[in-house]
Parts: sequence; C-alpha cells; structure tokens
Amino acid sequence: MHPLTPIDLFQGRPAQTLLPTDHLKNAAVKALSDKSIFGPGLGYGPDEGYAPLRQNIASWLSEFYQTPQPPNADRICITGGASQNLATILQVFTDPLQTKMIWMVEPCYHLVFRTFEDAGFSGRMRGIPEDEQGMDSNALENAMERFAQEEDASDCCFSEAPARAIKPLRPWRKIYKHIIYCVPNFSNPSGTTMPVSRRGSLVRIARKFDALIICDDVYDLVSWNLDGTNSSSTSFPRLVDIDHTLDGGPLDNFGNVVSNGTFSKLIGPGCRVGWAEGTEKFAYGLSQVGQTISGGAPSQLMSTFVNELLESKLLQEHIADIVVPQGRQRYFNLVSAIEKFLAPLGVTFSPGSACTGISGGYCVWIRLPGSLRAVDVCRKAAEEQKLTLGCGDVFEVPGDNCSKKDLHHRLRLCFMWEDEERVVEGVERLAFVISELLSIRS
Repeated sequence: MHPLTPIDLFQGRPAQTLLPTDHLKNAAVKALSDKSIFGPGLGYGPDEGYAPLRQNIASWLSEFYQTPQPPNADRICITGGASQNLATILQVFTDPLQTKMIWMVEPCYHLVFRTFEDAGFSGRMRGIPEDEQGMDSNALENAMERFAQEEDASDCCFSEAPARAIKPLRPWRKIYKHIIYCVPNFSNPSGTTMPVSRRGSLVRIARKFDALIICDDVYDLVSWNLDGTNSSSTSFPRLVDIDHTLDGGPLDNFGNVVSNGTFSKLIGPGCRVGWAEGTEKFAYGLSQVGQTISGGAPSQLMSTFVNELLESKLLQEHIADIVVPQGRQRYFNLVSAIEKFLAPLGVTFSPGSACTGISGGYCVWIRLPGSLRAVDVCRKAAEEQKLTLGCGDVFEVPGDNCSKKDLHHRLRLCFMWEDEERVVEGVERLAFVISELLSIRS
C-alpha cells in the first residue's frame, strides 16, 4: 500500500497552474525594455502609485461593476496588496485612543486579527454574526447602540477629560470613531454574499456611528452563477459605490467606505500589488502614510508589469478564460464530493449564496454532524490522513466573550490550491475521518 501524500484544503491561494506566468513574463520584458516605463518603474513613484495603472484599474472596475459614474483614477490609490493596505488604513485613519471599537463579521478571515492587534486594538474587536445575507446589520446596529449607551453612562460617572489622540491632526486625515470590517462578496470563510438592501443598511449604520467600513473586495472577480454558467459581474454594487450615491452621497469628503482590492487571487500572492478605492480625499490621505512618503509608492516596479497586463487585456482574458472557468469547475467538483461522501454522514453546507444566485471565491463552509468538534476532526485528519483543514475555531474573533459554539463544529474547505482530483480525494479522506469518529461515539 502506497503511503498517503499530503493534501491541503486549508490553503487560500491559487494553484500554480492558474497563474498567468507567461503573460507576466512577457509584460515584464516589455516594461523593462521601454525606458519610458522602466524609468518611472525603478523610481520612487508618485505617492498615489503608478498613474497609468490607476487609470486602467479605474476603467476596468467601472466596466466590471457597471458603475453609472465615469471611471475616476483620483479615487484610487495603489497598495502593496490587501493585507498591507489594511495596515496602512489603520495607520492613517484610526487612533488607539480615539477609535473605540473594531466590529467584524463572524466567522472572520483569521489572518486579519493580528493586523488590528498591531494597530492597538487588542481586546477591542467584536464579532457580528452572519445570516444568509452576510453580516447581520440589525445585530450590528444594536451592538453599536448598546456600546454608545454604555459609553455615555461611563462618561456621566467620571469627570475625567476625554482621552487625547496619539496621532497629530492633518488636513488629509480623519480619525473614525469605529471600524467595520467585512467581505461583502463570497465572504471568507462562509462564502455568503450581501444583497443590495443589506449593503445600503451597512452604509447608513456607518454614517450614523462615524464608522469606516473596510471591505475586502478580493474575490469579486472570481464568480459564477449557481446554474453553472460564468458570471461576468457580481451583479451587486460595491459598498464604496453605494456610499458614493446613497441619500445624496457621503456625509463628508472622506466618506464611510473603502474598497480593498488585490491582484493576489488573480496573478499570484507574490505579486503584492493592490488598490484602494474611496473618495478622492480618502485616497489622497491613504497615499500620505509615512512609509510611502519615505519609501515611495508600494510595488512601483511590479505595478508597471501589472499595468501591461491590464492595458493589453491579457489579464481580463486570463480571468475570463482560466480563473473563472477553473474556479467554477473546482467549486462544483467540491460540492459534488461533499454531497456524495459527506452529506450521508450528516454534514451540511450552503452551496454558495442561495439568496443571490451566484457563488465564487475560494472556499466552502461546512457544518459537522452531531456534536463532532472541528478541532478533533482536524487533528485526526492531519495525523492519520495527512489532510490539512480549516478548523472553525480559528475564525472566531479573539477577545470577544460572546458565545460562538457553532464555529466549533465548522470546517472551511478551500478548492483553488490542490488539483481537482486531489480536492475530491481530500473530501473522501475527510469522510473516512468523520465516519470513524461517529462510530467511536455511537
């Protein structure tokens, strides 16, 4: 009997076969062969990032999201990817003494927690549950109302002066009182997608409580319809676009939403190029962070390569011809395997976002049968089946004492890293583990 080879259904990144390596190589050669391109590319670059890329991203996103407004590069700032940009947003637009709380969708993308902790918000992250339409806006508003009332009561009991800000006032900076973090489309790990009504509710709540909504819009372009056909658009406006028009537009020049985008899921994580979109003043403020003023625009040289891919339409073709069809096929293969091997054991899941008719992203969120705990399943799968899984416990918001027992019975299965047949084999191995644990407990 041959030894088992490891299978990883925890990795949330694209397989190497899905990366546009030849296109990227040709783009790099072209950029490095043209002095008008590699000259700026090898320099520090403007604070807001490589101008041609900002313009091409604006046009590309305007076409994809079918925005009614003309593309506006002044609303876009080039970043070093979504994770780097989240840290930058917190550097510029929050203050540990003035920003009160971080409100996060739960279950939540697990690697985001440390970024908030590093910004001074350890112990001040609160999880807001999801329903089938994403972050529960009623639960969020109620929680923020309670917090405001408790804060008012505390202020009445103590005569101390309000805490001073750590960060100096700047004309390009606004310190928001709250941060709301979410993944509106194909949320990681749950896969839920917010309908338009929920998006509008979140924007109004953010305006009411002086909050900035940070949207990780990282999976939007990896989408398909649940009937199996490709989806040319998510069919929903981004929250940043809603903020641009809702009820007459933003309350001030900074707005209440920033869209955090990245090429990591499309070109490769090592690309380290992304973008942020908000109001013009927000984008400019983001570009004024100290690390940019000193070190130059993030990923300036790589930005010239990415721009060549966009300008030639090769990236758009790669997404349409490779990323989306492959993602759709892998997703449906995973769903079929779950229905065949796991459902008879009592495993349940929601295939995509049933209320929207579309699915996408990188993962499927399943619930284990009975009282099986995810941590036990993951341990046994790793030890006996060389199978790595996403344990539901890691997606809990740290420091929040509210009950989240359901997460202890959840697993995240990613389908874009391993080959299709290995994804199916991974589900078969998982079924063997669950069956054995159920038989032990029966």
